[in-house]
Amino acid sequence: MITYQDFEKVEMRVGVITKVEDFPEARKPAYKLTLDFGNDIGIKHSSAQITNYPKEELVGRKVVAVVNFPPKQVANFISEVLVLGAVTEKGIVLLGVSQDAPIGSRIA
Repeated sequence: MITYQDFEKVEMRVGVITKVEDFPEARKPAYKLTLDFGNDIGIKHSSAQITNYPKEELVGRKVVAVVNFPPKQVANFISEVLVLGAVTEKGIVLLGVSQDAPIGSRIA
């Protein structure tokens, strides 16, 4: 069990995917994502194993990501945020967020 204070340390924010690129260097199928979290956080990058989604369906999509983990090197790429989703047999299902939620909004 964790405490509520532990949970408060995880900073989850709404971001919008602005660019999706193939990532053939990754050990597991993944995309390189560019995400915009607004003025406070800005542009961040992520390696995400969400290749079950077509790239064109991801651009412009709002997602939830953890923005306060330390950067992680994945092959030749630095992943700065962790995009959240449910792990299923068919791949990752991205967490839904209303298109009305402003980018940069904190998840509580």
